[in-house]
Amino acid sequence: MTDLSAVQAFLPCATPQAWVDWALANQQLLLIDHAHCEKKAASTALNLMFRYNDRPDLLAALSRLAREELLHFEQVLALLRKRGITYGLLSPSRYAAGLRAHARHDEPNRLVDILIIGALIEARSCERFAALAPHMDEELGRYYRFLLKSESRHFEDYLALARRYAPTPIEERIAFFQAQEKILIESPDQELRFHSGPPASS
Repeated sequence: MTDLSAVQAFLPCATPQAWVDWALANQQLLLIDHAHCEKKAASTALNLMFRYNDRPDLLAALSRLAREELLHFEQVLALLRKRGITYGLLSPSRYAAGLRAHARHDEPNRLVDILIIGALIEARSCERFAALAPHMDEELGRYYRFLLKSESRHFEDYLALARRYAPTPIEERIAFFQAQEKILIESPDQELRFHSGPPASS
C-alpha cells in the first residue's frame, strides 16, 4: 500500500464522509468526472510546458506527468466502455477555478501559485482515491489503489517545482492555498464532482 502520510499532512482537512457517501451512491457520474479530471490534468501540464518552455526541470517533470495522466484518461475511458457508461460533457466543479482565482499575475509568482495549486489538486485526488477504494467493486477498488502511487508522486513533483522556481520561501503561500482548499472541500455543493464538497441539503 502506498504511504499517504505526506499527502495527508499536506492537505488541510480530510474529505467529508458525506462526500464519500454521495460519491458511492453515484459511481457512474463519478467515473465520468474522473475521466474529465485526468484529461484536464494532462492539459494543465502541457499548458505549463508551453508557457514556461525555458525551464528544463519543469519540462522534464511535467512531460512525464502529462503522459501518465493521458494514460489514466485512456484507462478510465476503457472502464466506462466496459461498463456501458457513456462519456459525455459535464460542467466543471468550482474547485480548480476557485483555487486559481487567487493566483497572482506577476511572474514568477504566478507560476509558483499554479504549481502549489497543482500539488493540492493531485494530493486531494490521491486522498479521495484512498477513501473510495475500500468501498468500490473489486475492479475499481484495485484501479484506485493502483493510482495512489502516481498521484502522490505528481503531488510531490508539483511541490518540488514550486520550491525550485520560487524566489523566496513558499510556506506562507502554501498555507494560504490550503485555507482556500479547505473552504472548497468542506462547503456544500449542488452537483457531485470528483473534487466537489459535500452535498447541499435539499
